[in-house]
Formats: sequence, C-alpha cells, structure tokens
Amino acid sequence: MSLSDDVRRSCAHIAAKARSVRIDLDALAALEPGPPPELDPQAHYLEGEPADVAAYVLALDAINFGSGWFPTLRKRRGADGRPLSGYFTVAWALADRFRREGPWSNAELRAMRTEQLAAVLGQPADHELMSLYAQALRQLGDFLGERPALHAVAAAEGSAVRLAAQLAAGMAMFADHGFYKRAQIVPSDLELAGVARFADMDRLTIFADNLVPHVLRCDGVLVLDERLASHIDAGRLLRTGPQERELRACAVHACALIAKRTSLSERDIDNALWARGQAPAYKVHPRPRCRTIFY
Repeated sequence: MSLSDDVRRSCAHIAAKARSVRIDLDALAALEPGPPPELDPQAHYLEGEPADVAAYVLALDAINFGSGWFPTLRKRRGADGRPLSGYFTVAWALADRFRREGPWSNAELRAMRTEQLAAVLGQPADHELMSLYAQALRQLGDFLGERPALHAVAAAEGSAVRLAAQLAAGMAMFADHGFYKRAQIVPSDLELAGVARFADMDRLTIFADNLVPHVLRCDGVLVLDERLASHIDAGRLLRTGPQERELRACAVHACALIAKRTSLSERDIDNALWARGQAPAYKVHPRPRCRTIFY
C-alpha cells in the first residue's frame, strides 16, 4: 500500500468511528471546489533558476508548520495594509532572503542557528517556533547530504507519492503518520513552482492541516459536537489526540468523497479550499489550532 493509500485508509477508518466530528453528505453535494491551485509569485520565490526555486520550495516546506503559534508571530502587512497570515509572513520573508542572497548551501542548512533564521523571518529569536524551524532546516540539510535540491527530487523518478514517502522516511519532522500533510505538499508545491513534474499527482490526498477542516466546518460539511465546537469557538488550543485527529481525518475523507463526485483531484480540492479560507468570511471565525510540527 502506498503512502497516500495508507492515508485514505487510515482517515476513512477514523471518520467511521469518530465521536466528535461527522460528515454531512447533503452539504457535500452543494460544495463548489473553486479555482485551480497556484502559488502567489510575489510571496513566493518563483522567478529564479530552477535549482534555486527548488531549494526555496524545499526550505519553505521544511518549515511549513506552526499554525498553532501563528497568532503570536509578528505579521507582515500586505499592499492593503492588513496583516498577512502566518504562512504568507514566513513564505514571503524566506522569498526575500532568496532574492537577496540566493539559497543556503546544504552545509549552511545543517548549521542553521535559531537566531540566524529568526532574523531572516523578522521574528524574535526566543520565539519557540524559531528553534523548531531551525531544527527542521538542519534536518533538511542532513536529508539532502551533498545532493542539490533537484537531484533529491529526481530520486523519486517522477512519482509524487514516492517523493512524499522518501521525505517522510528521511526526516522525522515530516513523519506525520496517518496524514503526511507536509510530505505530500512538497511535490505539489514543486509542480506549482514549475520546477518538477510528477505522473501521479492525482494520487495525493488533501494536505490535512487546520484550515481545510475549518473551511469545511464553516460550509457545513463537518459537523462538530457541542463540546468540541465550544472549545474551538472560545479560541482555546486543541491538544494532540483523538479530537484533533478526527477533525483532520474527517476533512481528508470528506475531500475524498468530493473528488469521487467531481472531476477534480483531492489535491485540487485542497488548494481551492485553502484559498477560500483566506477570505474574511472564514477568518472572522476561530479556527482549530494545535501546536504541532506537522502543520
């Protein structure tokens, strides 16, 4: 069984036995997936040489987690003066660094210091997330060894699922058993950045974080029991455990059901829902937050 098939099986099993979350099939029938996925060319470094862009994507996705800490970050402001999300704050700051100085070498990744990375991202060096990010980049440097980023990607031989499995096996901070959100998003981002192509992209599941469950809940697809709903609506952090896993698993399974009813892949549905979640109508409601290295 492949990594993505394992995620589907695991999430379907959790959804079938879930006590705090259920899927509303009537709401599923009315869900419009939205526009195709894309990367913002201003907030992401996409204009460089393919080798440099690939290095950027791997570095960004190595630190593409921390949503439970995002309310405590110093947020970058967009052209309209409003603060950006935690993800775009990090992605844009990293893009600016690559535009100024190019990619880090693998040796520099392996030697990454917390205060060095905090300065790049415009955050205080004593922020807990900065030390976790530095650790993640050191793991990336170890994973790459002496290989350029594109050589590591080529080792997957054109398979998105194989690349995800290699990342999950090679870096502990990607080993999100049963979900593999960050491992699966890497080939998707590489393809969206235009530096790699994979023959099996449609085999990927959604990238199970906290935003897609939030959007599905707002749209009536995920229905939470009163205790869990009240906890989230009060802005309290979730612990890692059954309820947090039910939220993500039901989102994965719901999107698999949507894919079966439409011509879109689960990956396309995920990106559309993630983009939808940037709208004010979704941002005004508290979303589930959990301090974890996996999303």
